[in-house]
Amino acid sequence: MAQHNIDVQNSFEGVCSLFHNLQPGEKELIRRNFTCSYYRKGEIIYKEGDKPSGLVCLTKGKVKIFKEGVGGRDQIMRMAKPVGFIGYRALFADENYIASAQALEDSVICVIDRTVLLEILKMNAELTLHILRSVATELGFSNNRTVTLTQKHIRGRLAESLIFLRDTYGFEDDGQTIKVYLSREDLANLSNMTTSNAIRTLSAFSEEGVLELDGRRIKVLDVHKLERISDLG
Repeated sequence: MAQHNIDVQNSFEGVCSLFHNLQPGEKELIRRNFTCSYYRKGEIIYKEGDKPSGLVCLTKGKVKIFKEGVGGRDQIMRMAKPVGFIGYRALFADENYIASAQALEDSVICVIDRTVLLEILKMNAELTLHILRSVATELGFSNNRTVTLTQKHIRGRLAESLIFLRDTYGFEDDGQTIKVYLSREDLANLSNMTTSNAIRTLSAFSEEGVLELDGRRIKVLDVHKLERISDLG
């Protein structure tokens, strides 16, 4: 974890915007129990087996949540963008993290103390319901991804992952280049396939005019065809 100038006030306001119906007193309580840290690209934010100290918020950058697999092959379970929460399942379940989080680019991570957060949730039923909906939505997405990664063929899995990255991070100003630059290994880990299969499938998509590849930059030339490949599985 590196030392860096962080706009703590801006990060604080960004995090508070995620809370529904936060009262002034509750906001001040969070402010007094709120810390921010800067992580360089590639640095680990928390590791599988660590105990959550609070609610982890990504206020700048991009993060992958992954589980270490057999033979050193990871499985990316989730991708996060600002402003958003990560690692909250373990926090609310009072368990250790079952996956690790790593910065994909220079990122700012803020933490709300666990005891303070739980105290506020006990006082604010509307906020508790709001967070419960968020957790339920995330669970639904994870369940759908589990089915997809076991039922779709390689082409369908990779196409769905690219669409997921587009929906999560959007496009660059050109309206075609996906606004996140993953290694071929990370793309494979997101799609539950080997790196060599990911490379071959990307090359096939490029030859078919679906994508244009420039290092880690992926430009989607034919969105409808990519979506069709994903749908066909």
